[in-house]
Amino acid sequence: MAGNAAQTMRSELRRVSNQLMKSQEITKRWIDFFVSKGHTAVPSASLVSSDPSLLFTVAGMVPFIPYLTAREEAPYKRATSVQKCIRTGDIEEVGKTARHGTFFQMCGNFSFGDYFKEDAIKFAWELLTTSVDDGGYGLPPERLWVTVYKEDDEAQELWLKNTGVPAERIQRMGKADNYWNTGQPGPAGPCSEIYYDRGPAYGVDGGPIADENRYVEIWNLVFMQYQIDNVRSKDDFDIVGELPKKNIDTGLGMERSP
Repeated sequence: MAGNAAQTMRSELRRVSNQLMKSQEITKRWIDFFVSKGHTAVPSASLVSSDPSLLFTVAGMVPFIPYLTAREEAPYKRATSVQKCIRTGDIEEVGKTARHGTFFQMCGNFSFGDYFKEDAIKFAWELLTTSVDDGGYGLPPERLWVTVYKEDDEAQELWLKNTGVPAERIQRMGKADNYWNTGQPGPAGPCSEIYYDRGPAYGVDGGPIADENRYVEIWNLVFMQYQIDNVRSKDDFDIVGELPKKNIDTGLGMERSP
């Protein structure tokens, strides 16, 4: 009996392993998808930030800050990358949750004055829900939830219009959760996050507002359109003006991908 049980367990582990997508496949599908949408594939930059206000590359957008702020003219309208990152701002959370890490790879797609909210939402939904056989990640749409900044009516309407996500699975949050910045003066903007429901075994019903252990953020769409200064905390800063162009900066945490 023990031998049969061990064999059954090995068979189950092989089955689960065969269903999991390896990291190389996740990143390949990412790059292939966005190149097919007219993006230029850009190699990962150094972990040491080129921006003088940051010690490390903390997000996929850091190498593109000169383009997002229009200090330099971008050599392309659309870009995609898989950026190696180090982030220490929430290091105290590492090991306590299933979603925090110090080193990670950030899959990103970027628009420099080209497309904005609607196409960013369309691209994200298409890649996540397209079947594996057709080049996507094959996630079940019914397990995806969305958050938007509490004042961003436009983003909510675009989700409803373009994806079919029901209104009850779109939740509004404040600046601390849905207004992205690097923690330093620079470009910022309201964002829309996509969460994956791991199921009732991991926590209570009610979406990301109720339980961020059950509902894990996998992708953040940042509508980068403002310049901020005097950053006092994550949700306390001064919006000092608009950026010269409306940009898109998104990030999918490769290690969080279900």
